[in-house]
Amino acid sequence: MRAWLTLNHAELDHERFILIWLDSAHRVIAAEPMFRGTIHETAVHVREVVKAALRHNAAAAIIAHNHPSGVAEPSHADEMLTRRLKDAMEIVDCRLLDHMVIGGAEIVSFSDRGLMDPPPLTETPPRRRRRKVKR
Repeated sequence: MRAWLTLNHAELDHERFILIWLDSAHRVIAAEPMFRGTIHETAVHVREVVKAALRHNAAAAIIAHNHPSGVAEPSHADEMLTRRLKDAMEIVDCRLLDHMVIGGAEIVSFSDRGLMDPPPLTETPPRRRRRKVKR
C-alpha cells in the first residue's frame, strides 16, 4: 500500500485526501480520493467521510494525504483531523486504522507512531469518606 500511495500521490502539486475502505477482514473494498486541496491544505468534511463509509459498508478505513512540500511530518491540524474522523467513524462502527502522510518518497504513519491508540484511561481517585462529626 505504501508503494502505491507514494507512486500515485508523492509528486502531486496539490494536496489530495484519500480514503482506503476495508471490509471486516481488512481487505480493500475501494481506494477513493475524496478531497482536493491547494499547495498547503485540504478542506476535509467529516460528514462526507462518514457518508462514504456507510455507502461502502466499510468496517475499517485508512486515510492518507500528501504534502506537496515533500515533508511528510504531520501537522497539528493533521492530528486534530484524525481524532475528529476517528471519533465520527466509530459512531457508525467503522474503525480508523491509520493516517498516512506522504511527503516525497517518505510516508509517516500515525499508527506506527502510536497516535491511533486511544489515550490511557486515568484512574479516578477513590472517594474519601466523610468523617462524622460528633456534636
